[in-house]
Amino acid sequence: MKLLRQFGIILLITFLGEVLKALLPLPIPASIYGMMLLLAALISGVIKLESVSLAGDFLIEIMPILFVPAAVGLLDCWGQLKPILLPVVVITVVITVLVMAVTGCVTQKIIRRGKVGSRHE
Repeated sequence: MKLLRQFGIILLITFLGEVLKALLPLPIPASIYGMMLLLAALISGVIKLESVSLAGDFLIEIMPILFVPAAVGLLDCWGQLKPILLPVVVITVVITVLVMAVTGCVTQKIIRRGKVGSRHE
């Protein structure tokens, strides 16, 4: 019953994200609205982490299964993807490496800033 309640909370937040998407004329996906709402609710204390943690852990565990329909959709469109496969692979690899490098640099700067700040305390 606890898990169902937690899923209900997550579904309610997701629904509110869909409502925001319908009301606001911005090119932002409903899932992003939902995540922003959930983050705001967690930070403000409106929703306690314990109220959604079990369902969230479960969703993270089954995440690979959730990508199966998307992969099947790609296979279904193989005829259209085949001519542009090389550019798509190159772009994907370059962007992935770029994101990893930027994330690493930002993380190192944050860690260094934290160490410098802790020395002066």
